Amino acid sequence: MALRHARGAEEEIKARAQARIEEISALPVYRGRSVPLLTDLYQLTMMYGHFRAGKHRQRVVFDLFYRANPCGNGFVIAAGLEQVVWYLYHLRFGPEEIAYLRSLRQFPEDFLTWLAEFRFTGDLYAVPEGTVVFPNEPILRFEGPLAEVQLVESAVLTFINHQSLIATKARRIVEAARSDPRHPDAPVLEMGLRRAQNMDAAVFGARAAYIAGCAGTSNLLAGQSFGIPVVGTQGHSWIQSFPSEIDAFRAYADAFPDATTLLVDTYDVLRSGIPNAITVAKELEARGYRLRAVRIDSGDLAYLSKRARAMLDAAGLSYVGIIASSDLDERTIRDLILQGAEINAWGVGTHLITSYDCPALGGVFKLAAKEEDGVLQPCIKVSENAAKVTNPGKKKVLRLYVDGQASADLIALDDEPDLNPAEPLELFDPVHTYKRKVIQDYQVEPLLVPVFLGGQLVYELPDIAAIRRRVEESLAKFSSEVRRPINPHIYHVDLSLPLWELKQRLLHQMRPVRPQT
Repeated sequence: MALRHARGAEEEIKARAQARIEEISALPVYRGRSVPLLTDLYQLTMMYGHFRAGKHRQRVVFDLFYRANPCGNGFVIAAGLEQVVWYLYHLRFGPEEIAYLRSLRQFPEDFLTWLAEFRFTGDLYAVPEGTVVFPNEPILRFEGPLAEVQLVESAVLTFINHQSLIATKARRIVEAARSDPRHPDAPVLEMGLRRAQNMDAAVFGARAAYIAGCAGTSNLLAGQSFGIPVVGTQGHSWIQSFPSEIDAFRAYADAFPDATTLLVDTYDVLRSGIPNAITVAKELEARGYRLRAVRIDSGDLAYLSKRARAMLDAAGLSYVGIIASSDLDERTIRDLILQGAEINAWGVGTHLITSYDCPALGGVFKLAAKEEDGVLQPCIKVSENAAKVTNPGKKKVLRLYVDGQASADLIALDDEPDLNPAEPLELFDPVHTYKRKVIQDYQVEPLLVPVFLGGQLVYELPDIAAIRRRVEESLAKFSSEVRRPINPHIYHVDLSLPLWELKQRLLHQMRPVRPQT
């Protein structure tokens, strides 16, 4: 009876997971898109090489991780898993893809026939979207036939690298906006569509920004696809298209009397824009409406916003907000706040959607174990660059909490026994091993959760609101020193003793010390 109940629960989970991914696949940004050729040619050449050598079914483990936090940050927000799941779920080579590969004249027909029947049949464990992660921790762990896992490398890297990068950059900007003691709830609005590196970067970048805490986006396709609130009013061309600024303001207020925001810097913010906005605000009041805000898009935003605030308040319009835009990033926002800028909302475009100062995360996809004689054996990549030496074996990632606060992460071999929080646990820096600490009475959170098992989707993807909540809840468990945007405290990510010893043993096997001649 218990076994039947467990199987019934598993089938229910799979059914919910499949219904959810079918719902997601119908979204405009995903609908009808072909995915198998979203890869580099060398993935297919390696696949064929393995196929020809009879190695394509060899079972392997690959880890996706990154080596350094971007933008000098203390952490990364994991994002992009939804796109990974969509990709794996729809990974099929149809007639058009097979015809194109045939046209390259590099692959024989028996391989193309095999590709036509291709399905992902492996396992995927992943860190849920919205989780805070750190360098060298597996964000995704694949296990399955070599040819299958090799194929997915390029696509999953672009999904995770891009969205995790933009989510992290957006969070830095959101935290900067929240540092204003006078306006701690000032929203950040993502406005980067026109500066993004094409459509997908704009749409999925807007998604990542919203996950990280932005309040809305100007991007309608992102709004439609992911349920993100959309924002926007008028541009300078609107103002210029009328005989005068006041005519433009009045026309907009007539069109949107209950949602009027006026762009006041087309000609002169203080001599023209704000006085005309005050006039229109009074006219709206007479009709029973209120001017929502003014937007300043150029000039000295600290000086102009303070003067504008004084003029609006003197006119009895203290309820009118001031929105700032104009090439903003987290540093500029913090400086403006320190200078006493009177800004109620921040519109951020280029620097957010492109992660302007750090345009790549640099995640990698590395072989960690391979099957030999029916047993998974750990693998290590050795490099002259010590930072590029990998952690071998099939691994898990554990987050350790003390009194509800994240104290350290532990990367361990997957088959290591469960930790006993009642017993003292000694942690040590994997490089500077003399740096040690002992914790006790801690709580353990495994970060990797099953997503695909044997090619079957077993993870019900959360909606975007749940991912946003996970970001807030995850960050709240870390100290302010770790979250600090400049010179943050380096959070402890340690290796278990068995993993550390395995790594040292493999290093010595791969690079034995030989006497000089």
